[in-house]
Amino acid sequence: MKLTFSPLLAVLAIILAGCTSGHTVSIKDLRVEMKKNPVGIGVSQPRFMWKISSESPDLMQTSYQIQVAESPDNLKNGKELLWDSGEVKSDESILIPYGGNPLQSRKQYYWRIKANTNQGSTDWSPINTWSMTLLNPSDWKATWIGENNLSNPGETKEGKTRLAARYLRKEFVADKPVQRAVLYISGLGFSESYINGKPVSEDIFAPGPSWYPNRVYYNVYDVTNLLSKDKNTIGVALGNGRYFAMRDRQETLPSLLAQLEIEYTDGSQTVIVSDTSWKVTSKGPIIANNEFDGEEYDARLELSGWNKNGFDDSKWLTADVMATPAGKLTVQSNPNLRIQEEIKPVSITERPDGKYIIDMGQNMVGRLAVSLKGKKDQPVTMKFAELLKEDGSLYLANLRSANVTDIYTPARDGQFRWEPIFVYHGFRFVEISGLDYKPELSAFTGKVIYDKMKTTGKFETSNPLVNQIYKNAYWGIRGNYRGMPTDCPQRDERHGWLGDRVTGAYGEAFIFNNALLYNKWLQDIEDSQSPEGSISDVSPRYWTIYNDDVTWPAAYFYVANLLYRQFGDKSAIIRHYPSMKRWMEHMQQTAMQDYIIVKDTYGDWCMPPESQELIHSQDPARKTDGAILSTTMYYSLLNMMSEFARLSGQENDIAAYQELAAKMKEAYNAKYFHPETAQYGNNTVTANILSLRLGLVPKGYEEKVFANIVKKTEGDFGGHVSTGVLGIQHLMRGLTEYGRVDMAWKIVTNDTYPSWGYMTKKGATTIWELWNGDTADPAMNSANHVMLLGDLVIWYYEDLAGIKCAPESIAYKKLIMAPVFPEGLNAVSASYESVYGEIKSAWKKENGTFSWDITIPGNTSAVVRIPKEFRIKQSNQPGVRRVNDTASYTEIEIGSGSYHFNN
Repeated sequence: MKLTFSPLLAVLAIILAGCTSGHTVSIKDLRVEMKKNPVGIGVSQPRFMWKISSESPDLMQTSYQIQVAESPDNLKNGKELLWDSGEVKSDESILIPYGGNPLQSRKQYYWRIKANTNQGSTDWSPINTWSMTLLNPSDWKATWIGENNLSNPGETKEGKTRLAARYLRKEFVADKPVQRAVLYISGLGFSESYINGKPVSEDIFAPGPSWYPNRVYYNVYDVTNLLSKDKNTIGVALGNGRYFAMRDRQETLPSLLAQLEIEYTDGSQTVIVSDTSWKVTSKGPIIANNEFDGEEYDARLELSGWNKNGFDDSKWLTADVMATPAGKLTVQSNPNLRIQEEIKPVSITERPDGKYIIDMGQNMVGRLAVSLKGKKDQPVTMKFAELLKEDGSLYLANLRSANVTDIYTPARDGQFRWEPIFVYHGFRFVEISGLDYKPELSAFTGKVIYDKMKTTGKFETSNPLVNQIYKNAYWGIRGNYRGMPTDCPQRDERHGWLGDRVTGAYGEAFIFNNALLYNKWLQDIEDSQSPEGSISDVSPRYWTIYNDDVTWPAAYFYVANLLYRQFGDKSAIIRHYPSMKRWMEHMQQTAMQDYIIVKDTYGDWCMPPESQELIHSQDPARKTDGAILSTTMYYSLLNMMSEFARLSGQENDIAAYQELAAKMKEAYNAKYFHPETAQYGNNTVTANILSLRLGLVPKGYEEKVFANIVKKTEGDFGGHVSTGVLGIQHLMRGLTEYGRVDMAWKIVTNDTYPSWGYMTKKGATTIWELWNGDTADPAMNSANHVMLLGDLVIWYYEDLAGIKCAPESIAYKKLIMAPVFPEGLNAVSASYESVYGEIKSAWKKENGTFSWDITIPGNTSAVVRIPKEFRIKQSNQPGVRRVNDTASYTEIEIGSGSYHFNN
């Protein structure tokens, strides 16, 4: 049969083609291993991701094509491709693994992507790039070097350690046109690197901290633009960091491994390596640097031009060959720390003793840059604190043995500018001494330091207290990112305590793109694991604490699950599955009796005590049985491991996990559940809410158990926080899930003890370590902790704003948007930049009116639920796929785009 094509149909086809052409569909934000054009990738199959967008709603990808080549020209011409995926019928656009020819050490690669969608095809994306690192140990030709002795007054490896910075330099010649130059470098503990006097990057405190006996990180920098024709100089300053640690006896001294590879346009190459041809000195101006105690700088010892050509280093020493660290040399995949923000102080006050107190107006973490007038040989001292005493002097009792003092000694009279480079402080207030005049506020700049990462979340409501608590959380979270998530930034601790992040990390992931940091921290946890399988409660294990409890090590599993659920990255689950399984078996063998985990160390840590001068409650009625805590958490991990086994291709393990979980649930309820009262143990809120939220309550008893939670919270705690660190991980979501949004709202808006509002009312600008941090023993009352946040930030985004990933989905491919509307809250405006793009939710209700604006990124969808009481107008907005009415709400399924709903 012969088909004919009429002119009218031809015209219609042209019109339709124009409507669905690729002109309105674009592809953007290309990433390799979650980074834009990264230098020094260390995985054999890098993963690609991108976002798609359109001017029209309901955009979905239907297929994609990725091409990879060794040059941009090969890509453009489609020749000599290393990989052409061909058209892949898929709506996946995150973490697609490379599938081409094997990638080689050092090489730079180029890639592009195009996608087909239900609205037409995109053009080829702009060409992006990445480079590989040194993939084989034999690629390294450099030697670890440094100064292998203590040669300055007061230096010690014992107790409160003290050591000057090391300065290393090497002059070399690049006498041909340079095509590309790459620096591979590890300066332990911290390094500041220069070529011809210019920093190689904006990174500080590089490389990241690790458990050095197992792993040592190095960084990779493209330094092509820093090289000069002919003579060049590379200079590296080494600080102590955690490698030459702050306390106890130290066996290791700062060391440098550096390899600069220069490729010339004629195809030849020069390699500059760290070896005994380098010169070193510790007689420079940084005479001491210690994270706990501060940095001391003597300007009289300045080495002007030490990192440039022509400097006279004849009095410097030949670099010593240092012991090679035991840990595996590994390229660092997470970004280093950066100066992320600058703030100015709000006041300066003169003290009776002639000293000055600067108030930054915000408890911050970082360093202070100063521009002051000094006297020759007269030290200017800066001491840091989070709080003031009633008399206006610094409150230092909560800092324990940390000296937290920077000292600058001028070389001459007059103006000087200075900031430390190897230390940071957690502070709001600074005491300045050694000046004979009152400086202006403009003389001081607070430099906020944390890991380089994007702020992905915004959140604001009509309630000022709720907003301030969020702001306090924001400052506290980022202030405790230091290449690892730490407990606090100010006293003599600053460690990666696991218990602080079990659930908190999930909330943090709304505010910051912390995926690469937490991926790295999971490696710290495995590196810190004992051969028997024990997980250190502090990782990296600068304090080795193998308690073999459950509640702190649970962070290992919960954070891996977070990376999968929030970012779509299952690589950590696969990588750490054997280690996790070993720990699960170890705990079963050593801590389980009759299917109950009997070991526990910390209890429901920081349960609000009955008396405000206490750190921990002494009241047995407030204490949750440790076996309840351990058993409920271990049960949740068994369920998690069933999913992990599936994702890791270890399906044969699933039946054993499920069988053990069933036996534990039966034994747990037989021992701790009281059917006649529907309570667990001694009826603490924590015992009941963990049992309820983690799925251990016998069917039909859920509402009765929840009634006990409500009664206990209202009766014994007056509608205040009634849990410690473990219960708070489920409190806000648990109350909301079972219909008591009003109680959750009361808890978050309380400003009497114990509450987040109480901290705020007392002037807190971050989150305290204790609910009663203003009255308890100063040995444990940090003013900048995050563990008491629990699930609050999650509740803000998921329940108040309604930005929630559907249970059957990952990484917000599909959302369930069903916010709650507490009485007294009139508006919420929030956004979260997911791996697919930005999600926005902004609702208002007042005087009978209701409106809700929603934005959903390309290649995703959402189910929106609006209570029937708001009586929204039915809308035929483009992108609405279906509308369904239930007894309690109107359910609307939408594709990507921006939508407005109102009554």
